[in-house]
Amino acid sequence: MAKSKLTCKIGPSVLNSDLSELHHESRRLLDSGADYLHLDVMDGHFVPNLTFGHPVVKCLRSKIDKAFFETHMMVSNPMQWVEPMADSGVNQYTFHIEPCQETVLDVCRKVRESGMKVGLALKPGTDVTAVEQYVDHADMVLIMTVEPGFGGQKFMTDMMNKVRWLRQQYPELDIEVDGGVGPATIAACAEAGANMIVSGTAVIGAKDPKAVISQMRDTVNSSLQQLQNKSS
Repeated sequence: MAKSKLTCKIGPSVLNSDLSELHHESRRLLDSGADYLHLDVMDGHFVPNLTFGHPVVKCLRSKIDKAFFETHMMVSNPMQWVEPMADSGVNQYTFHIEPCQETVLDVCRKVRESGMKVGLALKPGTDVTAVEQYVDHADMVLIMTVEPGFGGQKFMTDMMNKVRWLRQQYPELDIEVDGGVGPATIAACAEAGANMIVSGTAVIGAKDPKAVISQMRDTVNSSLQQLQNKSS
């Protein structure tokens, strides 16, 4: 059986945009070449900040009916929000394993039953092997390259060791990186094997977001091709 070919997907984090213009900002990002929208949901408990919840996501979905929505659930009780987010039209529910280590598989099943893809997220301090027992139940693993909860942090280069390990162990897995990712750090992400790229300030604050997205996509796809050539 031929291996599936991984491709780069760029998902700007809308949290860095003008949230009073969320629909227009989201449309601008999609028109600039974004493959999906990364929606950061924070509950003020798992992380100190508070952002938005399913009512806002549902309103955004009513304005943008076809785009792929990923919610990054930085919440203490991921199970609580599965059904509301599914009802809001979310395509992928990415949650942190740290606050629910006893029930990760239950949450995975609930997400799948609700018709969404499963994403598993790891904070910088969590060992990458902690996700190993759950990978078969997930569509994607997110490696945080900053501490979750705040924008504008400096990219943690040493997190690329986690990405590299995952890519070696799971050649066909979607691996996402989030935090401080932009033109200056995309090469490190690409060389380690990440194929799903979350970028906030670097895209949203750019004079030409389309050019930034295109540059990052080319860098990642080039590295993915090299990795595939090595493994074939």
